[in-house]
Amino acid sequence: MPTTSIITVNFHQAAVTIALLESIDKYYDGKNVEVIIVDNGAEQNQEEIFSSHFGNIKYIQSRENLGFAGGNNLGIKQASGDYIFLLNNDTELPAGCIESLCAEFEKNENIGLLSPLLLYFDRKDVIQYAGFTPVNYLTGRNATIGELDHNEGQYADKSYQTGYCHGAAVMCRKVDLLKAGLMDENYFLYYEELDWCEKFKKTGKQIWFTGKTHVYHKESISVGLQSPMKIYFHTRNRMLFIRKNTGWMNTIFFSIYYTFIACPKAVFKFIFNHQSHLAKWVIKGLLWNYTHGKESKILGFKLRP
Repeated sequence: MPTTSIITVNFHQAAVTIALLESIDKYYDGKNVEVIIVDNGAEQNQEEIFSSHFGNIKYIQSRENLGFAGGNNLGIKQASGDYIFLLNNDTELPAGCIESLCAEFEKNENIGLLSPLLLYFDRKDVIQYAGFTPVNYLTGRNATIGELDHNEGQYADKSYQTGYCHGAAVMCRKVDLLKAGLMDENYFLYYEELDWCEKFKKTGKQIWFTGKTHVYHKESISVGLQSPMKIYFHTRNRMLFIRKNTGWMNTIFFSIYYTFIACPKAVFKFIFNHQSHLAKWVIKGLLWNYTHGKESKILGFKLRP
């Protein structure tokens, strides 16, 4: 098996990250697999907490919360594997997962990024992800293939080109990553993996899904309560993604739709549902795009009233 660097970002969830390590250790040793843990926003070094749960760990402490993209980029820079496998710390692997993913790359040199089938950890017979449709650049919307379908093995022997990979579990060749570049840390949270896919596409590579293996994801089926951070970055980064990845004319048409239809609709919905405290984060996310260039850098984020 080719050497693989698994990169996972921990943010105050040591027990969750340990469960991931234990699932890796169940099927892999440290010869062909290394695990790089980026401890985001960590005030204390926690290397000893993790090191006993897998035989080949690189621990990186970041006192600053660099976000999803920044944390993964920090890990990627330390990766030595032929393959880079980004895994959310709230995932767990089944037997043969890495071998199946690597085999898809070996069969198809056009694959740039590859994600497996995602199943909900607490309902392993329910699908979270089996690919994404392309983004409609005029609305900034796309759909998740297979989401909430009952898993009856309908994707078990399928691999196909898809719109985008899922950030919870995505693999690439290191040599391809060196050409495409790192994730854009300007996103901080949400849409960074979609933007990364666009980078790979620009190098001539394709984005693929495979159902020949899977990963269990501990995200709840009933996606948790809306938070100010989630509302802000979803709003902000949907427009940022369009600004970065489409031409000026499309950006103008999208901006009109987003500013005068989509965002007001979201604001009124929050107010109608007695969640006016969330409505202002839609406005803040929208206004950010009118006051910042598309390459403006945010290295951290703190909610302020």
